[in-house]
Amino acid sequence: MERFTSSDGTGIAYQVWGEPSQLPPVVLHHGFVVDATTNFVGPGVVDALVAAGRQVVALDARGHGASDKPHEAERYGEAVMARDLGVLLDTLGAGEVDLVGYSMGAVVSAIFAAADPRVRRLVLSGVGAGVAELGGLDTRVMPPAEVTAVLLTSSRSAIEASPAAAFRLLADAVGADRAALAAQVSAAHRTPIALDRITAPTLVLVGQDDALAARPEVLAAAIPGARWRIVSGDHMTALRAPAYAPALVKFLAG
Repeated sequence: MERFTSSDGTGIAYQVWGEPSQLPPVVLHHGFVVDATTNFVGPGVVDALVAAGRQVVALDARGHGASDKPHEAERYGEAVMARDLGVLLDTLGAGEVDLVGYSMGAVVSAIFAAADPRVRRLVLSGVGAGVAELGGLDTRVMPPAEVTAVLLTSSRSAIEASPAAAFRLLADAVGADRAALAAQVSAAHRTPIALDRITAPTLVLVGQDDALAARPEVLAAAIPGARWRIVSGDHMTALRAPAYAPALVKFLAG
């Protein structure tokens, strides 16, 4: 695992798999709570891309995985994470990349692709109409206050009764820094994203039972020329759907 220092001094960890090829590297940005290994290595996404001859790079977002975990809300937000992506590309010396984001990482990737011409092809997963209508993850499905409360409570009964219990259970399972995660929730992006400025061919790829990715066609319609596809699974399982990795590999090969 390698590291770079982002623009505000935060240390960001990243991993590289495969060898350079004629196609640009594929950069993966994971979702909330987890890290690159949990989100993309475990489900076989990295292996599928490497088997297709692609070099793959995946970072651990600030507050997650092996990266630094400050507790101040002003150090978070998907726009800040998009700046980290830019520093990663600078560190790699990459003039062009294919970018894949899942859930929180999809919001980061949309913000980045709307402003940086280095994205050749873009895949947004685990998100739907909320990105177009609310500027981020769909807070109508999962209110941020519920997520913050369940992350910070010490009451087992409160965790069990919370509609956001899955986030706490996942955080505990991966040994996450819950105060850092709560800081990210408080800073989550909620203003319009200039989706119409995205010039990279884009695929919105979501699970059919993912409530956080409802109405993917709305998000695709907001991005010039974008297409959308549904695979089996929900927010936690779509990455493991038999059709997910093949669809990703095929689209990025274009």
